Amino acid sequence: MRARRAGVDETVLTEDGVRLWATRAGAGDPVVFCHGGPGLWDTLEEVSGLLAQRVSVHRWDQRGCGRSQRCGPYSVARSVADLDAVRRRFGLSRMALLGHSWGAQLTLRYALEHPERVSRLVYVSGTGIDRGASWHEVYERNLRANIRSGLGRWEALKARKRTDAEDREFCVLQWSADFAERERALEHAERMATPWLGVNFECNAAINAENKRTWGTPDLRAACEKLDVPVLIVNGAEDIRPGWAVDSLEQALPRVSRTVLSGAGHLPWVEDPEGFRAAVSGFLADLQ
Repeated sequence: MRARRAGVDETVLTEDGVRLWATRAGAGDPVVFCHGGPGLWDTLEEVSGLLAQRVSVHRWDQRGCGRSQRCGPYSVARSVADLDAVRRRFGLSRMALLGHSWGAQLTLRYALEHPERVSRLVYVSGTGIDRGASWHEVYERNLRANIRSGLGRWEALKARKRTDAEDREFCVLQWSADFAERERALEHAERMATPWLGVNFECNAAINAENKRTWGTPDLRAACEKLDVPVLIVNGAEDIRPGWAVDSLEQALPRVSRTVLSGAGHLPWVEDPEGFRAAVSGFLADLQ
């Protein structure tokens, strides 16, 4: 693999001709990040900063999102194929994966389909392998409770067609619920939304609808029980998605460890960066 300067933007061309934005930083064993959403852009630059002294971090915007070409189709299978295109573009025969939220689900799906290409998997703030209905009611209740004084405005924006500026306002209010540090929640959410690259709500709806149909099946659990890849589950104790949602995955995986960071929410590296760095760096330290 030819040398690349850290932080230089790259273009990944998928086999169906869609251009994806990607970048690489650091030196060492390769770790490919998968951001959350679906429909968002890469929000994991801070995580790269925590880890890039030890590993080579590869980040990318998923299809239709952020700096990547806004072009479908949008599906789980397409997302898995796009992740493999990133792997090929950087010349990686084998890689560790780190996925956040929806990205955690994506990395798990990739590992189940291509275990020989995955050295380790870091599953951050995912929601397990049961059907979403098992935990979503608790999430919705916690979401509304955490938005607090902004709830009326959030509900009004949710109910109507929005401008781009209103999309950003809506998302900042919603994302503020994801932080345990309530006095700084809006500040954290504003930083997450800056720069604002726009949410692809079509992508979000399509992939979420597919996951509702396919998640929580006996076949998925059986596949996880056979996955011969070391997995680290990381979640914040104060995530508004209940921690027990991911128990199903922990119980199914044969090679799994788990770290729960107290005082942290859905983006645990923001509120406990040292705890997050220690857990993930330790897990990745003996990559082969």
